[in-house]
Amino acid sequence: MTEEAGGSSELTTPALLRAARGTYGSAIDRALSEADCDDMPRNGSFVISAILRTGAPLGSIIEALGVSKQAAGQLVDTLVVRGYLVRAVDPEDRRRLTISLTERGKAAAQAIRAAVVEVDAELERRVGPESVAQARTVLYALMAVGRDSAA
Repeated sequence: MTEEAGGSSELTTPALLRAARGTYGSAIDRALSEADCDDMPRNGSFVISAILRTGAPLGSIIEALGVSKQAAGQLVDTLVVRGYLVRAVDPEDRRRLTISLTERGKAAAQAIRAAVVEVDAELERRVGPESVAQARTVLYALMAVGRDSAA
């Protein structure tokens, strides 16, 4: 069995995870550049795609990033200034602000999604859908280990 197809190697699991994340990151960066969105700030693609994909409140998206409130505020400010997000007063509760995607934000989210789908398809082509499903199971278990040890 080759290293590429899942054989053993000298790389540790954290090193493999970092490299795998880099594969997605590079594909997303290329897609954003092609969509004239190459000014996306660090972690901005996570926020943009999560808003479109889940519609989750911004607070829970930022919480998932694991950054400080100050860093989150700066990220949102940057995304607003660069035309990806718009802030508005919540018509039902004027004390709250709502955040939504602009047309540029929607275009960026679509580019991000297309890049992820492309990497996923290439991964399935190389190792098969069963192996990809198993890898996702392992990653979910790893997330659970992290949650359990934090509790």
